[in-house]
Amino acid sequence: MLYPDNIEQKLGFDKIRELLKKECISNLGQSFVDKIRFLNHFELIDKLAKQTAEFCDILQIDEGFPQSNYIDATIFFPKILPENSFLLEEEFFDLKLSLKTIFECLKFFKKRPHLYPQLQELSKYLVFEADLIGEIELIIDDKGQMRADASFELRKIREKLSNAQVQLRKQLERILKAVKSEGFAKDDAQITVREGRFVIPMQAESKRKIKGFVHDESATGQTVYLEPTEVIDMNNEIRELEYAERREIIKILTILTNKIRPYLIPLKDSYRFLGLMDFIRAKAKFAIKTRAINPQFQKKTIINWQNTKHPLLFLHFEAQKRTVVPLHIVLQDNNRLLVISGPNAGGKSIALKTVGLTQYMYQSGLLVTMNIDSTMGVFNDIFIDMGDEQSLENDLSTYSSHLKSMKYFLDMADQKSLILIDEFGTGTEPEMGGAMAQSILFELNNSRTFGIVTTHYANLKHLADKQEGLINGRMLFDSEKLEPLYQLEIGQAGSSFALEIAQKIGMPKKVMENARNNAGKQRVDYDDLLRRLEIETKQFQDKNKIVTERESQLKNLTAEYEKLKNYLETEKKRILNQAKIEAQEVIKNANQKIENAVASIKQNQAEKESIKAVRKEIEVFLKEDLKVEHIPYTPTQEEKEKIEVIAGEIVAGDRVRVKGQSTIGEVTAIKGKDAEVMVGELKSIIKLNRLEKINRKIEREVKKEVSRSFSGIDLNEKFMNFSSKIDVRGDRGEDAIKKIQEFMDTALLTSVNEVTIVHGKGDGILRKLIRIELKKYKAVQSMKDEHADRGGDGVTIVKLS
Repeated sequence: MLYPDNIEQKLGFDKIRELLKKECISNLGQSFVDKIRFLNHFELIDKLAKQTAEFCDILQIDEGFPQSNYIDATIFFPKILPENSFLLEEEFFDLKLSLKTIFECLKFFKKRPHLYPQLQELSKYLVFEADLIGEIELIIDDKGQMRADASFELRKIREKLSNAQVQLRKQLERILKAVKSEGFAKDDAQITVREGRFVIPMQAESKRKIKGFVHDESATGQTVYLEPTEVIDMNNEIRELEYAERREIIKILTILTNKIRPYLIPLKDSYRFLGLMDFIRAKAKFAIKTRAINPQFQKKTIINWQNTKHPLLFLHFEAQKRTVVPLHIVLQDNNRLLVISGPNAGGKSIALKTVGLTQYMYQSGLLVTMNIDSTMGVFNDIFIDMGDEQSLENDLSTYSSHLKSMKYFLDMADQKSLILIDEFGTGTEPEMGGAMAQSILFELNNSRTFGIVTTHYANLKHLADKQEGLINGRMLFDSEKLEPLYQLEIGQAGSSFALEIAQKIGMPKKVMENARNNAGKQRVDYDDLLRRLEIETKQFQDKNKIVTERESQLKNLTAEYEKLKNYLETEKKRILNQAKIEAQEVIKNANQKIENAVASIKQNQAEKESIKAVRKEIEVFLKEDLKVEHIPYTPTQEEKEKIEVIAGEIVAGDRVRVKGQSTIGEVTAIKGKDAEVMVGELKSIIKLNRLEKINRKIEREVKKEVSRSFSGIDLNEKFMNFSSKIDVRGDRGEDAIKKIQEFMDTALLTSVNEVTIVHGKGDGILRKLIRIELKKYKAVQSMKDEHADRGGDGVTIVKLS
């Protein structure tokens, strides 16, 4: 049940209809837009929302769905119905194009039997005669004209007609040439057609020079169009052939129409299906434009929305490159009725309309603009009281019209109703209006009704604080700048900031003092308390935001440290293994050299010169091939500037460097006046007076910079160990998305063509979240469910470009 009758205009749903119609390709889809109705049947709402969500997937991640020729051919059906009637060639052409579109839609779903179950259900019982397309194709070509070989008789007639026209043109060209030579016609004169007969243009004053019939003249009267006597019979023959051609065409069209007539009833169902495709496609396109999704849907009265945005406001702001402040709102059993207060122009009415329009849209089968982790409920009724409903015809004042609405709410509202009341209690003397509003709100709460009311009355704020089922909310306001923030905060009442705003715009001091006295100390103190509470809340939120950001930074730094530590350990093992391999190769080469030397000495019978040559060769090998080169870590110039030399005794564990040099080492032991220093893997004994002590804090900063530069260096290891399959079953949504992001980044770097994501079935929420995330990657070509025997819709196969 809806109240009032013009609820769609008050919420702005009439504008939603207009935008949906613009997204439709044909009047078939537009007719379904006109049929949109508010629903309270849970299963039907769920089905309609899922249909739209599936079509969003088609438009965003799939391809091949027909995008044109959604032509309404049902307008030809009354013409087909009578016996011996026929459609024209252009009408058959439209019929053929639209039937092809229906066929392509059905083929699209047939190729994807389990990917779009809700949409495929629409064609489950559809009887479509694809042979009709072939029948029309045999007669009508791709330009909408009848084919020359549509029948044997038509082909014969057209051949005769073509030959007759050629002969006639030859005869006329001969006559025209003679006429031009006599000066009876202009040099640029050409054969033309008048009244269906071939004629030649002549100068009017020479028309009696040639025997024949004048069929027409030019606008100026200077040129006449003459049919010479010698071609009259030829023209007559052509006219007779044209009549015969037309009779044969009508005969063929009649036969073709007779073939269509028996299928009119199933064809009506087919065009209803085509209209539905156009309609759902329009809803999906609108959803994509407004960033709308299909949230969780529960069969109970509940509102739990995160980052909800008014769709019309969203589109308006996006065109201006502005951002809509989102709405976060929760209404459930213990807090069913929200009382929103705050300054004028602070966003109270917009919040009210956002709730009303969003709930109305979803229960009309449209998707809504909010976060995926939001929850929609279902209400049997939506009752609203917004704007001025005074009526001269019915002798109703503004307040009387409000009271009429309130009486209706009290009579009809129950625990499955959603009520929305703007500026509750206004329109009459404030004290009595507030008292009446309080009484009505009390009764609505006793009815366990859900809803939102906006107000400035303090007694309603007090009631919401005391009575269970009611809860206060406020539109946040920048108390320092005296500007609205348009953010809804639930849990606290808001100040109207009337005195502060008046003071800001320069109201006289005397007027301000009188206003405070008139309001009374208690009321001013209460409003001041709300204002100070709002300031303190904002300060707390700002500080909390800083703490959250620092915690996030610390978490990232810890992750970077762990990443660097793992890299260093892995790199150390790799270097050691590589060194062992190289050492084995060196030993092998050394043994080979010695064996060759021994063999050479034996072969040359230990001649002195030969022994010298062999010895020289081994010495060169030892100096060049077995030379060990130590490369210590040398800081960059920027790092050198960060290093600070400090005073104090050098002890074991200190970081040091040799004076005048940049290489850094660590003291492992002190032996008298000497220090044992490790530089990389090299141990050295250096005099203490040659060393200088380095600030460990500064050196750690250098390490930190170095670690950042190496933060992505483990790519090779990632590539070697990468698996194209990931399992996120059992993970929470947020954790699963983080894993998917890392997994997809690596997959794109490794250039794999296909990856597999195992997310399980459950109630499909995790699958939905993952697919929404995957849509953000341009490299994702397509997504599909795994084969039913290998997991079905519990597994997503992702094709990458």
